[in-house]
Amino acid sequence: MTDDEINQLTDLIIGCGIEVHKALGAGLLESVYRECFVIELAAAQLNVACERRVKLNYKGKPIKSQLQNDLVVESFIIVELKAVESIHPIHLSQVITYLKLTGCPAGLIMNFNVSALKSGIRRVDHPDRYTRKPRRFSWPS
Repeated sequence: MTDDEINQLTDLIIGCGIEVHKALGAGLLESVYRECFVIELAAAQLNVACERRVKLNYKGKPIKSQLQNDLVVESFIIVELKAVESIHPIHLSQVITYLKLTGCPAGLIMNFNVSALKSGIRRVDHPDRYTRKPRRFSWPS
C-alpha cells in the first residue's frame, strides 16, 4: 500500500467517524460508538475486523496473553476508539506498540468524548514507516 493509499484510507475512516459523531454527539460509552462506527465503515464498503486478538511472542516463545485491537480496517489501519476526557501519552504508546507488533503502517486514536471529533483524532504512523515497506497483517485463524 502506497503512502497516498494509506492517506486516502485514513481520511475515509476519519470521515466515517465524523459521521457517527455528528449523529450521536459526545457522552456515550465507547461500545456504542464502536458498534455505530462499524456500521458506518461497512456502508463505506471497508473491510473491518473488530476486537481481533493478536498472539504474542516473547524472545521467540509464544505467550498465553494476547492483545486486542478495537478495530483494524482493510488489514492495514489500526483504530483505537476512546470516550475519555482527553487522549493521554499512554494511548499513543498503546497504538505505537500495536503498530510494531502487527506491522500495520498507521493507526488512528479517535476520542468521541469531544464537542467536535476533529479535535479528538490523532494519527500515529508506524515508527519505521518511512524506512520499510508497509505490510498487510495476517491474522491468526
